[in-house]
Amino acid sequence: MDVESALQHFHSMKISNVMSGPGSIPVVTDDTDIISVLKILRTRHHVWVVRDRESMELVGIIRYMDVIDVLLPPDVHRFKLGMTSKPMKSLLGGATTAGDVAEKQVLTIGGEETVLDALIKMRKYRVQVLAVVEGERLVGEISLRILIDELLRLLRVGGPQWKQ
Repeated sequence: MDVESALQHFHSMKISNVMSGPGSIPVVTDDTDIISVLKILRTRHHVWVVRDRESMELVGIIRYMDVIDVLLPPDVHRFKLGMTSKPMKSLLGGATTAGDVAEKQVLTIGGEETVLDALIKMRKYRVQVLAVVEGERLVGEISLRILIDELLRLLRVGGPQWKQ
């Protein structure tokens, strides 16, 4: 497949056909202790926070970089950032669970939307991962890494079938 037709096909693909499903993405419940979240974030760039594993209702996301807010003392937040909600995300400010520190404003996309829709949203909001939802339910994720892998698969490069 040539690059132009591969990109046309790629852009029109439904998110549900390329996303990572709930069994392969990092997920914790909102009552998970922060230490357990930190253990996950040692090897992952983010973790999704859900109300409970039955409903999978999306509560938020904790990104690797959010750990800085968790580790800083509350007075640094107040003085440096001039914000009132950030101190509560600090361990010393009283945060104890994933729900306490999760970013609640999560960027989402539906499974019926296209790769092009995802790319436009990622660029607009400067993020590399979107939650794939059905209503309030987390059903997967789509990331820039997944999209790169899919494009390379379409172009048949980077895998065993690639030849110079």
